[in-house]
Amino acid sequence: MGGRGGVGGARSATVRRLVGGLVVLIVSALLAVAAPGSAQAASASAASCTGRKVRTLTFSTGSVLVYKDGGLVCAYTVQKTPGTKRLVSVSVQARGHVAVRKARQHTRSSPVVKVYAGHRCVWVRGSVAGGSYSSGWILC
Repeated sequence: MGGRGGVGGARSATVRRLVGGLVVLIVSALLAVAAPGSAQAASASAASCTGRKVRTLTFSTGSVLVYKDGGLVCAYTVQKTPGTKRLVSVSVQARGHVAVRKARQHTRSSPVVKVYAGHRCVWVRGSVAGGSYSSGWILC
């Protein structure tokens, strides 16, 4: 009994290690397949705002999308022809407050800017490379 238990115990420990290694390998393969899709979903959702779209301000090299959700105004700029890394920026200013500006070198869109404006007018600016747009006071 002592000899057989020792050999069987070593064999079962080896099997457990192999099964554990196989599980780790399968999980890592599944994560590798799922990660690119979730990374794309994260980048797509990063350039999205909640609420309803109230304006699309177009200009020569892109457009600024403006959303409103209650008193919160959200905006981001998208390139007209995505694919080339360019400086993309957006700025939102509620009347009586300082402008909030975000910019980055990106192939598609600017970071999202969210400002609580309440019932105030807002001024939205956006630019892609050489083209830009300045709205004047809107959403009054």
